[in-house]
Amino acid sequence: MTIARLLLRQGAVVAMHHHENEQVTMLKSGVLRFIFGGSEEGREVIVREGDVLQIPPNVPHMVEALEDSMATDLFTPRREDWIRGDDAYLRNPR
Repeated sequence: MTIARLLLRQGAVVAMHHHENEQVTMLKSGVLRFIFGGSEEGREVIVREGDVLQIPPNVPHMVEALEDSMATDLFTPRREDWIRGDDAYLRNPR
């Protein structure tokens, strides 16, 4: 398992991506917009302070911070791509 605390400033975008890991996002503060599917026209879910969102493995998704937001993400199995440093989509948000 990988546990990560993420701070996303308002306007930050995590590009469309997918991973083999199941993900659980717990939002401590702020508002995030998740878009699921192969394009930005997929299903949209707004997550607010106190909400928890589960994302199954291999589901394409992107995230936009509608407000400054703090989230704790749980991934299982552990994020091997993060360990390898193969996570440019997260490190270079627009």
